[in-house]
Amino acid sequence: MKNKRAKSTSLLLAVTLMAVTLFGCSNNNGGAVNKPSDNAGTTNSGTEQKEVKLKVLHNWNGSSGSDTDTTAIEKVIKEKTGITIEWEYTKGSEVEKVNTIFATQDMPDIYTGPAWGGELDGIIKAAKEDQLVDLSDKLDKYPNLAKAIQKDNVPPALYEKAFDVYDGKQFLLYQNHPATPEDAMDWLYGFYVRKDIAEKVGVDPQSVRTKEELYSFLKKIKDADLKENGMSVIPLGGFHNGWAVGIGNTMFYGSGYVDKGDGTLENSFFSKQYEDYTLYYRKLISEGLLDLEAFTQTDPIANEKIKQGRIAVLAAHYPAILDASKDYVKAHPGSDYIPVGPLERAGAAADRPADLSIQGNNVTVIPKKSKNVDAALRLLDYLASDEGFLLVRYGIQGEHWDMENGKPVAKKEWFDKFSADTTGKMKKNEGMGIGLESMSGQDRINSVGAGDIWSDQDRLAAMDNARKILRPNGISVISAYNPGDVMIKSPQWEMLKPSMDKIGDVWKEAIYAKSDEAALKIINDLRGQMNKTGYKEAMQFTNDNLKGKEVALFGMAN
Repeated sequence: MKNKRAKSTSLLLAVTLMAVTLFGCSNNNGGAVNKPSDNAGTTNSGTEQKEVKLKVLHNWNGSSGSDTDTTAIEKVIKEKTGITIEWEYTKGSEVEKVNTIFATQDMPDIYTGPAWGGELDGIIKAAKEDQLVDLSDKLDKYPNLAKAIQKDNVPPALYEKAFDVYDGKQFLLYQNHPATPEDAMDWLYGFYVRKDIAEKVGVDPQSVRTKEELYSFLKKIKDADLKENGMSVIPLGGFHNGWAVGIGNTMFYGSGYVDKGDGTLENSFFSKQYEDYTLYYRKLISEGLLDLEAFTQTDPIANEKIKQGRIAVLAAHYPAILDASKDYVKAHPGSDYIPVGPLERAGAAADRPADLSIQGNNVTVIPKKSKNVDAALRLLDYLASDEGFLLVRYGIQGEHWDMENGKPVAKKEWFDKFSADTTGKMKKNEGMGIGLESMSGQDRINSVGAGDIWSDQDRLAAMDNARKILRPNGISVISAYNPGDVMIKSPQWEMLKPSMDKIGDVWKEAIYAKSDEAALKIINDLRGQMNKTGYKEAMQFTNDNLKGKEVALFGMAN
């Protein structure tokens, strides 16, 4: 993952001189001491920088900014780069948003969003339609950006799918991929139950291992008829639009593609295991074990249910659960969410480490309609520098944190303030967690930073405890090929994609069906449609092109 490209002496000298000039004029940040790091080079044409306002679309549903016009961190960024950021946050489907901006040409100056799924497909399509700025002749001036998208610093399957498909041109910037193995972040996706509720129904959460045991656990909670503020406690829930209640799928099949038994692959949607998974969730819905509003609610509504203490078991990653439940736990000691399981994984050996696709989480692009491409690149290169990375994660050196023995240490004053603020708004109002992290290059949280210096000891202890329970044999980072990345190169893909994109919606329709037969008919109808639009031929293409290659057949949410 390390940068293997040697910089030329002349380039280093030029970058250093420009960085010195830039930072020499920007030492007024309210007493802060943000000294430039060695690679904090923000380059430009050498002409005087003019103040620029750039609109950044942060395409993550539920993301939000500060209550202030300009945060303390954004003021430092403006001093360093001359750029004021105007934010736009997505409310609703990220896929719809990315498709809408290119269809309507209502463009931001910088786009940043998920590095997977339909969102990434929309960006790839825009690149092929020549709607994005080609960066290939510009990256030599922006070393931090060039480093983040070197072939060695992007997962191979993703590189082949999204970065190396434009005849040598470069359109995408990659964000938050771990720079070193020690920077890899395991988000600890899983099912978590309120400790007090598990005790009330007399079930040890670690005794729940199989899908049958999980069902019985949820049913016991339902049968206990627990109330909070006069309202029934819901056995299982999630966050916005059903995130991430469906992660129980790994109890039924290993990944998006299954081995048919003859060495060839099939999309898991066509498997018997997928039918079992669907009927299992239909049963949860029909028996009132899964929140009926799980797939239609907004994030604020989901959070309100958690704050009211109405959700017994939550499915999501652990940091989100800890944040959402903070207020309720503070008012009701002993109601912490703790891990369920570890649950069985279909076909996986019990001692197999957790297979995680640890990778970056954002792609960033500059639309051709951006009002100032040079300024956009200057901003992104600064954010991707070590100095920018530390700034957006920890705040202002000397004000929010100090460097001690080569590592950032939180100032007690701010640590206490942030710890006392259960809403998290105070950190946002300083500029942390408002989207800047999505544009800060490679993740160096441990190799350059010092982990999450703002986490309190209880939170760190909860994460460590969950890790010991859910990862008893550690983790394994997936480096094998994802068949889905190969299928999109098939000649049938353009015709097949619309029906493939319906799988998620069809699954939701099926789990609300009136009967098992009706649910299976809904699935089979889409299978038929996929076959008519070239699925079998595309799958044959995929199998042919994966011969002799290692394929990912196990994967867990990360």
